[in-house]
Amino acid sequence: MDLRQLRTFVQVAEAGSFSKAALILDVAQPALSRQVRQLETELRETLLLRHGRGVALTEAGQRLLAHGRAILQQVEVARSEVAAGRDEPAGQIAIGLPPSLARQWTLPLIQAFQIQMPKARCAIIEGFSMHISEWLSDGRLDLGLLYNPEPSAQVSTRPLIEEALCLVSPVATEVSQDVTGPMRFAQLSGLPLVMPQRGHTFRKLMETQAALHGVQLNVVWEVSSVGVIPDLVSAGLGHAALTAGAVRAHGALQHLRVRPIEAPQIISTLCLAEPAQRRSTPLTRRTAQLLEAMARAG
Repeated sequence: MDLRQLRTFVQVAEAGSFSKAALILDVAQPALSRQVRQLETELRETLLLRHGRGVALTEAGQRLLAHGRAILQQVEVARSEVAAGRDEPAGQIAIGLPPSLARQWTLPLIQAFQIQMPKARCAIIEGFSMHISEWLSDGRLDLGLLYNPEPSAQVSTRPLIEEALCLVSPVATEVSQDVTGPMRFAQLSGLPLVMPQRGHTFRKLMETQAALHGVQLNVVWEVSSVGVIPDLVSAGLGHAALTAGAVRAHGALQHLRVRPIEAPQIISTLCLAEPAQRRSTPLTRRTAQLLEAMARAG
């Protein structure tokens, strides 16, 4: 097998279809099919099962996918380490960002790469913290930002910043006589809330405190993207519990009222994470410094 065949197979497997992989790689679909067939012929195994909706991995395909990801990652590490003698960041790095940060950070991050690391490229992958942690563990990501990560032997983390959750309300709605001061957590009981789906960090923080303090949360709308929650709040569909940074990223502060939640204060910790066993390179070190600086700048 050669690296091109392996890269094609991994991309098709992760995309779930030849057509999606062709768009991502900007290669004609028949060429991708031919490369995968050549790989299957060489290995004497069927790797992908074609069906109407795309492809599915066989057992052999699943085994090769795990090896393929590791091999391709090692190739990138080798390229980076060849350039390490000059201590110059080079190669490609995959970075995972939570949805609340991806919208705000993607453009400045790419612009910073263009100026500070012209021989390097970054691939930015958006996902919930639990997914980013999994992708770091299996080698699909080199660095990631996680909210309140669980301890893991496969992923090393270090805290960057702490932010408190705030009650976010539409400007036209009054939830108490004092609409500017802090909101006690117990006062959230009964308020119509717009929240991320179960499993999201902000949702878990709120539900944990609700269980500890006997507060009944009235979740009227659930969405998969944190980025659209301020839109729903602005439209008067409910209130939300978000960090001030997540609200700033939305850019519609004139339509929203943000008040701190207290008694208790609910803290969300943003951490920088990377695979625990992977060797550091000039590219990962410089990228980590860049992410840390962006986090502290707010």
